[in-house]
Amino acid sequence: MGPNHPCGYLPGRDARFTYVSPAYPLSPQSYRGLLEEGFRRSGNWVYRPCCIGCSACLPVRLPVHDFRLTRSHRRVIKRNADIDIRVSVARFDERQFQLYVRYLAARHPTDTPVSRDDYWSFVSSSWAQTRFVEFRSYSELIGVAVVDHVPGALSAVYTFFDPDAAERSPGSLAILWQILEARRLGREWLYLGYWIGGCRKMEYKARYRPLEALIANRWRRFQVDEPLTSSVL
Repeated sequence: MGPNHPCGYLPGRDARFTYVSPAYPLSPQSYRGLLEEGFRRSGNWVYRPCCIGCSACLPVRLPVHDFRLTRSHRRVIKRNADIDIRVSVARFDERQFQLYVRYLAARHPTDTPVSRDDYWSFVSSSWAQTRFVEFRSYSELIGVAVVDHVPGALSAVYTFFDPDAAERSPGSLAILWQILEARRLGREWLYLGYWIGGCRKMEYKARYRPLEALIANRWRRFQVDEPLTSSVL
């Protein structure tokens, strides 16, 4: 169990995580079970929120075979018809790191510079089956999606992109690619992390439906605007 710390998503609240023991044998297979229990990974660490008096973070996943493209999704795909997509195993790449630095500076600015070690310890893992998906326009790198493969599912770890290419909606393109790739591979779900009601940073997840949320230890279909009370959390 970790200590309380200021929540990075809901101002004025404290957050706390529970972590899987370092002695636990982690693998893509065991991580699949942990995803089903609402855990996520950050680097080699696997965690889930256990905040006192707050249950705002809901683990969500998308059943990829029930997903249907909307007109908005089709526009994103058409807008990026020139994009070349390359998938590689997890290995450090300086160009990807520099793109990550630019993305953080534009979207999540802090006074602390990010180091190569910080970056790599966040996106990579010694036990996960991780792939880096590059999105390129005429050889120019405009986005990277970090994706974990587990039996029966993909898990979206993190996506970062060139702030100057925001009009292309590269974040949306990355999620759409992961949904369609999971379907192509015969997987059942794409795990999308946490939905946090009232957090604008999480609103984009509502664009991909149907969503399933882990509520009261049971996965069920979830509408992002439905009222949730303590009786169901």
